[in-house]
Amino acid sequence: MPIYDYQCTSCGFKKEVMRKVSEPSVTACPECSRETFAKQLSAPAFQLSGTGWYATDFKAGSAKPEAKTETTPETKTETKTEAAPAA
Repeated sequence: MPIYDYQCTSCGFKKEVMRKVSEPSVTACPECSRETFAKQLSAPAFQLSGTGWYATDFKAGSAKPEAKTETTPETKTETKTEAAPAA
């Protein structure tokens, strides 16, 4: 069951109420008993994090992530020539 935030527009009383989606909204304020208890817009209580499907597939839009390229440092190769033995 979802938890909804409610606030009375008359007295300012706030309360979280656990209600089924199919149940009607609460309209009577438990503090002042007026019919001005209204549902508030609030953020969800969870957040997707990590490297799951959301972060990798949908977060950046429709652009595909760029392929990672591995760079290696260039090394100099020394060529040694041996001198012929003196006769």
